[in-house]
Amino acid sequence: MYHKLMMENQSMFIKKVFEQLRDRHLSVGQPKILEYLFEHDGSVQKEIAMACRIEPATVTSLLFRMEKNGMIERKTRNDNRRYLYVFLTDKGKYEADYVKKAFDTLEGIVLNDFTDKEKKQFIEYLKRANKNLKEV
Repeated sequence: MYHKLMMENQSMFIKKVFEQLRDRHLSVGQPKILEYLFEHDGSVQKEIAMACRIEPATVTSLLFRMEKNGMIERKTRNDNRRYLYVFLTDKGKYEADYVKKAFDTLEGIVLNDFTDKEKKQFIEYLKRANKNLKEV
C-alpha cells in the first residue's frame, strides 16, 4: 500500500509542479536544483547531486543546460582550481524564487485539511521513512 501511495503522490506532485512551471521551460530535475541552489548558492556539483538525489552525470547535463540558459554560472573560489562552484545568476535567482513559490503553493494544497499537529507528524513520518530507505 505504501509504495502505491508514494508513487501516486510523486507522479501527481510532479505533474502539478510542471503545470505551475509550464511557462518557465524547465526540464525535469532543474526545479529541484534551483531550489537547492537558492538555499546553498556556491555548491559544487557533487553536493548538488547528493542533495537532489540525481546521478552525477545527469546533474552535469542539467547544469550545462542551465548555464546555457543563463540561470547559473560556474566559478572557482579562493583560488581553488580543483573545483568549480555553481552560483545562481540573477535570472537563476528569479527562476528559483518562482519554483520555491510553486512548491510552497502545492505543499499548501497537499496539506490543506491537516491540522498543524498532523502536518508536523506527517512530515516526521516521511522523514523517518526516508531515513529507513537511505539505510538500506
